[in-house]
This record gives sequence, structure tokens and C-alpha cells, in this order.
Amino acid sequence: MRYIIVGLLILFVFACKQNNEINKLTTGIYRASLKVNETEGLPFNFEVVSKNKLNIFNAEEIIEVDDITYKNDSVYIKMAVFEGYLVAKIENDKLTGSFVKAGLNRVMGFSAEKNTTRFNTSEKPKHDVSGHWETVFSPDSEEDTYIAKGIFSQKEDVVTGTFRTTTGDYRYLEGVLNGKQLKLSTFDGAHAFLFTASVTDSSMVGTFYSGNHFQEPFTAKRNDTYELPDANSLTFLKEGYDKVEFSFPDENKTMVSLKDARFKDKVVLVQIMGTWCPNCLDESKFYSEFYKNNKDKDIEIIALAFEYAKTEESAFNNIRRLKNKTGITYPVLLAQYGSSSKVKAQEKLPMLNHVLSYPTTIFIDKKGCVRKIHTGFNGPATEDRYVAFKELFEVFVNGLLSE
Repeated sequence: MRYIIVGLLILFVFACKQNNEINKLTTGIYRASLKVNETEGLPFNFEVVSKNKLNIFNAEEIIEVDDITYKNDSVYIKMAVFEGYLVAKIENDKLTGSFVKAGLNRVMGFSAEKNTTRFNTSEKPKHDVSGHWETVFSPDSEEDTYIAKGIFSQKEDVVTGTFRTTTGDYRYLEGVLNGKQLKLSTFDGAHAFLFTASVTDSSMVGTFYSGNHFQEPFTAKRNDTYELPDANSLTFLKEGYDKVEFSFPDENKTMVSLKDARFKDKVVLVQIMGTWCPNCLDESKFYSEFYKNNKDKDIEIIALAFEYAKTEESAFNNIRRLKNKTGITYPVLLAQYGSSSKVKAQEKLPMLNHVLSYPTTIFIDKKGCVRKIHTGFNGPATEDRYVAFKELFEVFVNGLLSE
């Protein structure tokens, strides 16, 4: 009888060990899908390099993710900078779970399995959408309408590109033209975008989905000479102002202002941004590299973070994570937490006519006067526009430095 009991105990311990063992990610390329609604899924691809590392792909963009943990019966995949994370159970190399943005109380259904395709196609493309497209989002709404420029490249049925707006761009989009139906998607841990449209040689009529919480219609017409308004004319100082003033804490709770000695007699760039904003991340990477390469010059950069994080400490944690991941060595101050409202942001900077976009950069000369305010940021996804921006940026900053 004693041997039977011992045997049963051994079997029980072995069974418990098996039941508590967590399945791990196995190497390979996966096709993921986020549930936008009952009929639409937002696909993207990622490659598992090891059980603790994967790469997410959007056209030419590769996002490295190395914060992967296993707890209870689930895997947690945490994005490098943004607060969003994927949580899923793994069974037979299939993942089932959610994409979670706790700060905004948003959850999307998530699934993935090994597959190299992004969008499935059943027809050859009827058209070629390569080129520039004059675009209007929410065209029938006076309050919500805004303009954009579609920039696309098509090879066979694969389409890549982006939409540029007056305040930035919609990231690296990748998709297909299936017959007359265009589908494009991107996922970067902060934004989950899906664009669908019916296409002719000269027009598009479609819908833009941002996660599962927002959608709007858009129309576009082919126009290879179309240009958006000048980004340097959209935000400006109110009449009677020629300077910017503020005082906000850094992650060490030290109050910082433009009156501090480190900014005296220097060219200063004030970056209005948020750690949750992908366009801001693109800009921060550019500024971080520029700052490191020009430390011997009379230039400083200071970022003002407007965070939707619910507590001050969580907002500071987001700032620390951004600085650690991007190598930023210039100050990043907490200007606001609990909301990323642009109206409230403008209240913190009352000398501006408005805060139209995250990011926005204020260029200040050595005398402390505002010389230019640039709204938005055209990131690497905009290709030629990004190259042109970098060239004009360096010319303008070098001009201020030479004064």
C-alpha cells in the first residue's frame, strides 16, 4: 500500500509540473491579426528570433522587441518604448489573446500563427496605385475633415507607402491591391492602423480604422503635383509675444526653464511631444543623434512631454524608458499628465496660437527669440520628404548657430 501511495504522489507531482509548464514562442515568421470589428482584421508579420526576442515588420520598418516574459499560462510581449503590450496563450504555435493599452483602457483581440503572408489575395490587381494622391479624411464633416497626401509604391500586388498629413504621417504602411480593393496596415505598439479602399485609376474611396475604437471615411484622387501646406506656418506666437517661457520638472523632479544657465546664449530647440507618439519617437531618434554629433556647438534641445499616463510617477517612468531606449541625453520634462489634450497643452504654453500636433518644434535663437515653429514631423516612412527635411533642418540650425 505504501508503494502505491508513493507512486501516486510521483504521478501527481509530474502531472502538476506538466500542467504548470508554460509553452514558449518558437522561432519562425508569424502572421498576426488584431480584431478591428466583426468583419475586419488588421494583419502584420513578426519573426520570432528566440523565445525572448522578436522583430515586427511594416514595409521597410523593423521593430525589435526584447521584453518578452512568461507568466502563469501566458506570454507577455512588451513594446520597446510604448506602453502597449500583447498577451496571449500559446498552443501548437498559435497565439490567442489581446493587445492592451492600459492607460487608455483599450483592448483588441489578438491572434497569430506561423505564416509569411500579410494579406491574402484572390485576384490580380486591376490598377497601379504608385504615385501621389490628394486625400481628404472625413470629407463630409466640417468639424473633423482634414487633408493628407498619399504616397504609394506598388510592385505586382504588394503596396507600400504612407499618408502624410499637415501634422505628420501614418507610419510605414504595407498591404496589397486585390483586384480593385486596397488594404494597408501597420502596427508599432502604439498605433494599429488599417486602411481599406475601392480603387480606380484615378480615385479611392475608403475607410481608415484606428484600432477598434475609431474609424472615418476618406477619399483620394491621383495628383502627382499635390503639396500640403507649409509646416512652418501652422503654429505661431500670438501677437505681443516673441519668446517662450515655461518651468517643468525632469524625471529627477528638478524644475527646468529656459532661464537656466545651460540655455543662455545658445540656440535652443523646444520639442513638444509625448512618449506615446510614434512620430515623436521618430523625431526624438533624429534629435538624439543630432545632439550627440553637435555637442561641441552652442545648441541645446529640451523636450516637453504631454502624457496621458494616469499618474505622475507612471508618466516619469515612460520618460525614463524613452530616454533609455533611444539614448536621449537632453532634458525631457513632464509638462502634463492625465491627458494628452492639445487644448490643455496650449494652456501650458499660452503664447502659442494652438498646439496643433505632437510633435511640434520651436526654434529659438541665441537671444531667446522664436525664429520658427515647425508643426509635425515627416518621418522615415515619407522617404524623400524625410531626406529633404533633414537637409533643411541642418541648414536652418547652422544659420542660427552662425549668428
